[in-house]
Amino acid sequence: MSIRDWPRAERPRERLLSAGASGLSDAELLAIMLRSGLPGSSAVDKARQLLVTFGDLRRLLDADRQAFCAVHGLGDASWAQLQAALELSRRYLLGRLTRGRVLGSPAEVRQFLQLKLRCLPHEVFSCLFLDNQHAVIGYEELFRGTIDGASVYPREVVKRCLAINAAAVIFAHNHPSGVAEPSQADQRLTQRLKAALATVDIRVLDHFVVGEAEALSFAERGLL
Repeated sequence: MSIRDWPRAERPRERLLSAGASGLSDAELLAIMLRSGLPGSSAVDKARQLLVTFGDLRRLLDADRQAFCAVHGLGDASWAQLQAALELSRRYLLGRLTRGRVLGSPAEVRQFLQLKLRCLPHEVFSCLFLDNQHAVIGYEELFRGTIDGASVYPREVVKRCLAINAAAVIFAHNHPSGVAEPSQADQRLTQRLKAALATVDIRVLDHFVVGEAEALSFAERGLL
């Protein structure tokens, strides 16, 4: 049965318009994006089957083009629609962390860093630069490495912070292995960076390790 044949109060789009997107299931939100189902099944049925096929929403959205389009009923148009939605999400969060905006919450920073770093196949060490009111100056990827790690040089970090005139920083790096647990090397590096930046009166507010399913905060763990 087509969704057009459903009672209006049960249609995903109408429910979103009347009550907001947060009340919809993953399948219902996907159905709105995909717009059409398969012969004999609705867009919601199609979306539910996709979630079963890929395991969950995250794995579906992370699927590469070849794997996505190999599923019956999918193609380049559907893949492009979902990739566009993902990129809009990234740009929305980036817009919330634009220059001059005071950070609202750790959750906001965590979401942004997960979108930026979680899916990278190589390790990246990045920095969110802040002024003395914790308003954002900018975000940069400072060092890029391999699947096993990235070399980070405290001297270069200090130079970049001074050039940008940062008063505080939040560091982040990803673990391509998917495990967010910080290593002993991560902890030693954080302390070296904290000590180096303290000599020029720049505070390290946090260091996030981004894994496949979570972003772990050094500050929340008491590791700073």
